[in-house]
Amino acid sequence: MDGFRNILTEEKEGVLYLTINREDKMNALNFATLEELREIFDRVMEDKSIKAVIITGAGEKAFVAGADIREIAELNEVNARKFAENGQEIFSVIENCQKPVIAVTNGFTLGGGCELAMACHMRIATSNAKFGQPEVNLGIIPGYGGTQRLTILVGRGKANELMMTGDMIGAEEALSLGLVNHVLPTKAEAMAKAEEIIHKIMSKAPLAIGMIVDCVNAVYLSEENGYQTEANSFARCVKSGDYKEGTSAFLEKRKPIFKGE
Repeated sequence: MDGFRNILTEEKEGVLYLTINREDKMNALNFATLEELREIFDRVMEDKSIKAVIITGAGEKAFVAGADIREIAELNEVNARKFAENGQEIFSVIENCQKPVIAVTNGFTLGGGCELAMACHMRIATSNAKFGQPEVNLGIIPGYGGTQRLTILVGRGKANELMMTGDMIGAEEALSLGLVNHVLPTKAEAMAKAEEIIHKIMSKAPLAIGMIVDCVNAVYLSEENGYQTEANSFARCVKSGDYKEGTSAFLEKRKPIFKGE
């Protein structure tokens, strides 16, 4: 997968590695980069050879330090709504991806960068990572789903504090709040941890993994009964060949070979 200007892509052993590659701009998310993310994830869902995605930022200073301020400065009330809705839509695609998506957050993970990381299914941070939603310093609020996902992950009180003050927090505090899953000393070690988790997940039944994504996300949808989503998803799994393979392998004391069917 190539042809992208702002995102480097590499496929290896079924994993698609995405690197936001605007290091001179602290990997800030501009309109073009967001559209590249949309196109990439559309391809991810269609490409059966891709089993999982890891997202990181170029260099050591930043995962993504925010949105592109020059573009934000040009917004008006009418196109600002579209700006926010577009980002929300793209991050929703990532959040609802049926294949596991892990963010490896190195350095500044702020504003739109924090929102991108929160849209991923898991987050592995380097010890120098800094998280925050500092939009209030610009006279605005998070617009790509940050007010919702941060509240879900860390709770109402802490989310209000972080967004109202614009303060940054370090990796260890993010870990204690449940914002990240693991903290590792270096980017290489964080990437290795992400790969360890990804490959463990890839050994499981792909359909079941996708159903877990749906059920977990249903917890936060007021219009959806998450328990019913779970029951429906459970039934869909039982209809699958993976279910037959998994139960047969268990009874026969062998390793299952899942095909995602």
